[in-house]
Amino acid sequence: MQKSNPKRKIFPAQPQNRPGLEYKMKPEPVYDNAAAGSGKLLNKKCVITGGDSGIGKAVAIAFAKEGADVAIIYLSEDKDAEATATIIREQYQRECLLVPADISREAQCKNAAKKIIRKFKTVDVVVNNAGVHYPAESIMEIESDKLVKTFSVNVFAIFWLVKALLPVMKEGGSIINTASVTAYRGSANLLDYSATKGAIVSLTRSLSASLAGKGIRVNGVAPGPIWTPLIPSSFEPDKVKSFGTETPMKRPGQPVEVAPSYVFLASGDSAYITGQFLHPNGGEIVNG
Repeated sequence: MQKSNPKRKIFPAQPQNRPGLEYKMKPEPVYDNAAAGSGKLLNKKCVITGGDSGIGKAVAIAFAKEGADVAIIYLSEDKDAEATATIIREQYQRECLLVPADISREAQCKNAAKKIIRKFKTVDVVVNNAGVHYPAESIMEIESDKLVKTFSVNVFAIFWLVKALLPVMKEGGSIINTASVTAYRGSANLLDYSATKGAIVSLTRSLSASLAGKGIRVNGVAPGPIWTPLIPSSFEPDKVKSFGTETPMKRPGQPVEVAPSYVFLASGDSAYITGQFLHPNGGEIVNG
């Protein structure tokens, strides 16, 4: 069982190249705890983008702990992905399908979905979690290619993957989209990222209305600052050291503290909830 301090307040500066590698982080994020699963997702087939590390890794492991088989779509972080798969297969005895893909491209989203459908035949839960951001001091510094990339990964991929997987989802299915606290309060240095997260909130609410008649629920999670590879690979060293300390709890969250929100929304415990967001954000008050 992983042992670390989820309540650590300050992290050392540690620059990385994108997309960031979890095994190089100091300390590594906390992705699991000693709590036992209770079969909430027994034999469910689940798809998670960005499931190799960070929040996605914690969600994948939490789902496996609850009895689910998991397909992880990730970009190129093979070592992180294999480490996550090993935990799922050896510690929790569930299937884990690794699917490398650049989800900023529609064709690769379709191909990833085909591989998953070929393996699992059906899909019960889809977690659209992968995301990127490119901090910029002002709108004048936002480069068009990075703007398009941010929207392609964070928003367009949700459309492409849901379209590809929806035909094999049945009544009782669940789609969970990862937004951010920035969708609700904004971020001066993450204009385009915040815009994509706001789009995800509206997409989630609209898709929930569209699929309610099919018995498929659509909800989301809007985390606050969470210690993941996105942080050291995106921010300057000083920002890394102070990351998350502006929250009321004065610290960043750990992926393991966010994963239970996804388990709840994926399971029958939330059967009467759709079009809603959970906010594991360290105490920030948001509307919505």
